[in-house]
Amino acid sequence: MGLLKKIWKILVLFVILVFAITLLSQGHVFKPEELIYGATFSSKHAKWLSGDKWKDNYVGALDDLKIKRLRIPAYWDEIQKTDSEHFSFEDLDWMINEAGKRNAQVIMAVGYRLPRWPECHLPEWAKSLEEKNREEKTLSYIKTVIERYKNQPQIVAWQVENEPFLSSFGECPKFNSKFLDQEISLFKELDKRPLVVTDSGELSIWAPAAKRADIFGTSMYLNTYAQSLRSYVSYPINPSFFKFKKNLVSFFAHPQKWIVIEMQAEPWGPMPYSEMSEKEKSRTMDLPKLRKMLEFGRQAGFQEFYLWGVEWWYWEKETKNNPVYWQEAKKIFNKN
Repeated sequence: MGLLKKIWKILVLFVILVFAITLLSQGHVFKPEELIYGATFSSKHAKWLSGDKWKDNYVGALDDLKIKRLRIPAYWDEIQKTDSEHFSFEDLDWMINEAGKRNAQVIMAVGYRLPRWPECHLPEWAKSLEEKNREEKTLSYIKTVIERYKNQPQIVAWQVENEPFLSSFGECPKFNSKFLDQEISLFKELDKRPLVVTDSGELSIWAPAAKRADIFGTSMYLNTYAQSLRSYVSYPINPSFFKFKKNLVSFFAHPQKWIVIEMQAEPWGPMPYSEMSEKEKSRTMDLPKLRKMLEFGRQAGFQEFYLWGVEWWYWEKETKNNPVYWQEAKKIFNKN
């Protein structure tokens, strides 16, 4: 009799668990015409791919693709190349001004950990500093950037660091959550615009980032290359995975908005995609995969997406005479 009671309790708990998971996996799905698209633009990555044509890439994204929402990193190693009070803002000024001319909105990402490999973009002179000194220099750089741009109306939000809780990824100093909170306090002290905090969609738990965010931004990938496994990986998830995480984390965190800050729209392989064959690139990104990615994001219940790959679309068009991704992007952004 005692065994039957135990089995019955286990069955009841199992049914409750399944019901809870099912309930948490529900959520509103936006209509295609309600979706909002933007893109991350990395001047550093565009320079690496296209050299002096990086500005053509940026202007093309604004004028030809008609992108009206951008995330732009303010790379510390490009802005403050020496340990002095000299800051080089020419390229960043130009991008912000060009966005303003076209009424494009900008999320400016600031910090030492910013989009694109190696994830952390410290100046060479800062890498050997002791932790306390490096943190002081980081706060000084952040303050300088915010003070320079906080009166620019095209900047609608700031992003502090990039996926700071994904400390296992990238070539970075040891993560310190107390210092992240110092950075956030500095942002809040200097400007009242919303603060974006980001986290990995597949590899993080979201709650520590989301509870610090005015706007929480997740990444969203389906097909990648895992260096640790030395193999390609397709994440065994469906859109309800993201709904479940959002609903669960909402018990602990209450950001004003949830967005996809980094949606996969370029290949990811064991080497730079500029060195990959077409067959190799297609293992993680081609037109069918891109379209599937967009629909996956919609079904996951998000409304706003920043695509990851505008530099690659341009490189494919200009270097490989392959404009298909650029043309596809025109269709996406012209819906906005």
